[in-house]
Amino acid sequence: MTGEDDLFIGVGGGEPQALVLKRANRHGLIAGATGTGKTVTLQGLAESFSRAGVPVFAADVKGDLSGVAMAGSPTAKTHEPFSKRAAEIGYTEWHYAAVPVQFWDLFGEQGHPIRTTISEMGPLLLARLMGLNDTQEGVLTIAFHVADDDGLLLLDLDDLQAMLVHCSERADEISARYGNVAKASVGAIQRQLLQLRSQGGEHFFGEPALSIQDLIKTDENGQGVVNLLAADKLMASPRLYATFLLWLLSELFESLPEVGDPDKPKLVFFFDEAHLLFDEAPKALLDKVEQVVRLIRSKGVGVYFVTQNPIDIPEDVAGQLGNRIQHALRAFTPREQKAIKAAAETFRANPDIDVETAITELKVGEALVSVLMADGAPSPVQRTLIKPPRGRVGPVTPDERRVLIDTDLVGDKYDTRIDRESAEELLTAKTIEATAAAAEARAQDEAEKAELARAKEDARAAKEAERQRLAAQREMDRQARLEEQARRKAEREAANSPWNRAVRSATQSASSAAGRAVAGEVSKAIFGKKSGVGASVIGGVVRGILGGLFKGR
Repeated sequence: MTGEDDLFIGVGGGEPQALVLKRANRHGLIAGATGTGKTVTLQGLAESFSRAGVPVFAADVKGDLSGVAMAGSPTAKTHEPFSKRAAEIGYTEWHYAAVPVQFWDLFGEQGHPIRTTISEMGPLLLARLMGLNDTQEGVLTIAFHVADDDGLLLLDLDDLQAMLVHCSERADEISARYGNVAKASVGAIQRQLLQLRSQGGEHFFGEPALSIQDLIKTDENGQGVVNLLAADKLMASPRLYATFLLWLLSELFESLPEVGDPDKPKLVFFFDEAHLLFDEAPKALLDKVEQVVRLIRSKGVGVYFVTQNPIDIPEDVAGQLGNRIQHALRAFTPREQKAIKAAAETFRANPDIDVETAITELKVGEALVSVLMADGAPSPVQRTLIKPPRGRVGPVTPDERRVLIDTDLVGDKYDTRIDRESAEELLTAKTIEATAAAAEARAQDEAEKAELARAKEDARAAKEAERQRLAAQREMDRQARLEEQARRKAEREAANSPWNRAVRSATQSASSAAGRAVAGEVSKAIFGKKSGVGASVIGGVVRGILGGLFKGR
């Protein structure tokens, strides 16, 4: 129906409506109420991009998109309306065919696990994921800076939790350098981490982390691989879903080189249920989305938002969407009427179409289409019958999915989780080491105290022994003195007894008589029989000596 440089969308105003490949990286919007054909339009575009050699990433919210991996069947209930539509629009090239598919799943159940690290996610997206306020986001950012300064890898939720505990323990030191780290804020973040775990977030963080290049592949026939994210379970955690897709866009932006305006995109990204990205999003996050959408074009990536209501997309982002496919909207409420008016004003006017009225009259499989032409100008809006897809409309079976997973280009690269040494292990080791050191210090302190106590006890015992020895010595000396006193007293008493006095008197008398006799004899020997002074003196001396001798007996 069209050339090699564009993708056939359908027929409107009697002319083929096609998306120019060179302008496909200018992003787009597919909008419409439930049941108007958005998913079939998305499937047809994904198939066309794949056959043009452009890899695709799309979130499979209901599981229906997985059917692109299998060729449609003439026995399917959709065969008759599809073949009728193909004939109506003159789509002679239509036939059933499959495209190469890789299945992914954050929970690792319906596809290869998708993981990223805490560091790669960054504090801004994590804060969005956990619904943190500005103060808590500031504390989270500080934790990232401390981890970088200390050389600690933040890979999974355990690492982040351990890092927050570490920051809380060092709050005074860290606050002086980075700013206040309130323990209340740390506690609030920890509670949000617990809630994130309960939603299955722990499956998303870890290694091996997804390599963006595994999403940008072609098969042996040159067809782009369609990467489908199983999002039916993920939709139960809408914040995780939106944050993951925003992270993926950010990774694409940061990883891919600048290519300007290539002949065809390097990757096309379909963001289904796009309103989840913007619901209750803070200004900083909206600025991030706008920046990525505006700049990722030059990396060769086209982003297509799929949503029920076009006013779900903020104006700053909607202004970047050059290719638009608008299915029917209902006008039952004032908000829906506002959406219709807003959608009508975004199209390049066509004098043959009352856009605001046509939006409410579109049939299933019919849409208002305006795309960028080769010169970059938007085409006038056309009421277009959308082409039928070639793949199966509806999900693949679990057995078919398993075979496709086992035989795709990714293999088992991501199937086994890796848990290498990171912040949690290092901080735990430091804690154990510090605990052991503290225990050793306490043991040493207790040993020193015990040794000091023993020394004091030994000194006390020695002092007591010395006291007892001195007391004993004093007692011995006292006893000796008492014995000496008793002996002297006994001697005195003995000396003063009548017997001793009689003996002493007799002895004195004897000694006096003997003395006089001896003295007389001595005097005679010396002085002869003469008497006189000399004889008297000699006699006295002799008597004294003899008296002393007798006394000493």
